[in-house]
Amino acid sequence: MDTVIGVGRRLPQQTFPIVLPTYRPNPLLMLEVARPRPERWDKPLDAAMSTRMVDRLLGVPPFVAMDPAAFPRSTPLREILRNDTRVVPFKPGEIVVREGDYGSSALLVLDGLVRATLESLPPTTLGRTPMRRGAAMARAVARLLKRQGPPEVRAIDSVSVSPTHPGVGVFVQDLPAVIEATRAVALGPGELFGEQAAITRSPHTATIIAETDCVLLEIRWQGLRDLMQCTPALRQHIDLLFYQNHLDGHLRNTPLLANLDAAALARVKDSVSFVSFGSFDWSATAKLDATSDPIERLRREPIVVEEGTPVESVLLVRGGVGRLTSALGEAHRTIAYLGKGRTLGAEELCLADERNEPAIWRRSLRAVGRLDAIAIPPDVFLTEVAPTISESQRSRWRERSRHEDSVYQPSPGAPSSRTLDYLVDRRLVNGTQSMVIDLDRCTRCDDCLRACAATHDGNPRFTREGLLHDQLQFAQACMHCVDPVCMIGCPTGAIHRDEETGAVRINDGTCVGCGTCANSCPYSAIQMVEIREPAGAIVIDEATGQPLLRATKCDLCVDVPTGPACQHACPHDALVRVNLTTPTTLAAWSQH
Repeated sequence: MDTVIGVGRRLPQQTFPIVLPTYRPNPLLMLEVARPRPERWDKPLDAAMSTRMVDRLLGVPPFVAMDPAAFPRSTPLREILRNDTRVVPFKPGEIVVREGDYGSSALLVLDGLVRATLESLPPTTLGRTPMRRGAAMARAVARLLKRQGPPEVRAIDSVSVSPTHPGVGVFVQDLPAVIEATRAVALGPGELFGEQAAITRSPHTATIIAETDCVLLEIRWQGLRDLMQCTPALRQHIDLLFYQNHLDGHLRNTPLLANLDAAALARVKDSVSFVSFGSFDWSATAKLDATSDPIERLRREPIVVEEGTPVESVLLVRGGVGRLTSALGEAHRTIAYLGKGRTLGAEELCLADERNEPAIWRRSLRAVGRLDAIAIPPDVFLTEVAPTISESQRSRWRERSRHEDSVYQPSPGAPSSRTLDYLVDRRLVNGTQSMVIDLDRCTRCDDCLRACAATHDGNPRFTREGLLHDQLQFAQACMHCVDPVCMIGCPTGAIHRDEETGAVRINDGTCVGCGTCANSCPYSAIQMVEIREPAGAIVIDEATGQPLLRATKCDLCVDVPTGPACQHACPHDALVRVNLTTPTTLAAWSQH
């Protein structure tokens, strides 16, 4: 067997013992403490939600129009309202949600008036202050000085709920002036907001401020999901809200439409339609797809547009991921993958218009999992958008067309088609903080694992194993996905996004140990672990006698000033956390 001779030598896969921080055994570790197994609604969003309040909610829109018989016995309408909602009062000038924060709930105005700003407010107005390095350093020092205890300690008897948005504890001064300066839109009783941030697990696009004394109903994401599944009218209403409240912002933020004036943008908005392909439940087949025949896998991916067919619309990707391919004999070659904000069809339409010939799709696009798009009709695009496209952009399209008509040339800095196929086939394009290890540089010293263990009470939050592609290993560590399926399936909302950083985190207080997240994660990045009381006794289910489990995963070392301890500890620059939604970043790191 080869021996370690340095950083530059590729070594065979081996497993070395991990040396964890010294810990003195506690005799209580052999003891067990019985506790009841937690359930989804053991810890409601508001423990004070009363039967009387639920009755009142059932008498107001949209709940008054919902049919209780349409809901399954496991999640009846009354119990959703009792456990997944809460009534929250706000004072005039109080910020309800902030632009840029990640949302995990929708809000319904029950009484009063709120304002949604159409322009961004300064960070100081929003109550944001930079993190003080001294405070972060103090937490890090306290962690180092903390006496090592048993691993995976949980305060079982503590009651907490998942972080939710409303109420950031900030009041806006001189509210009338702010409303006038930001052209804030009024939202009154019966209006819903925050639903897009909750559904797409993305940041809020506007700041909402209470203009009067008002009362809002917060609906936790899990409750909103169940309400939408059982009430088609609510789903249609939410699509209408996107059209009314968010479509303008999406169109304005699309570079291709940046030069449109207000009148042209309005005409484009009036012409669009929404299209969707694939399924949200893509994680169920992700592992199977990764190992199946490539041709068969492509056949299972829904075709959005097909090479050689007429261009019937310009597509603006609203959410999800699409695989852009080119025919190669009887097979297809992956050219790129398109995510939120990307466009398709403008190039074909403009070049065909110049040549006075029909516009034909030059590439195919397939939905990888779920893909949502906004479609602009060709005639509207050619009339309103095409005249605003610069000559330099058109020249780049003509040049690319000439090259691609002969031999496809990848964009500078882009990974190979083979690498693109690998990233898309295994859904790695979903990760914003993927752990990538260069095995040509890695010496298997395990400093990364030791650093992770030292930061997390003796239990590392990742495994130095995972998918292999050339010299790169994609380790089994939470990737903090763009579309985290673990969050979608979590019945209690324990998995959520950090409101400011967007990191996917687990709230131990509401995790019931059901394992749904671990089973849903296509990357095996979530582990179910036995938990202990502070004294060291294992916590068991009093009904079955089996250990109670909790979900655990990488948290990006949020309390460590230097960031992820694994990356900081690597002495050979062999490990990096990289955003795979933009593949050029991976190519740049692997080649340096």
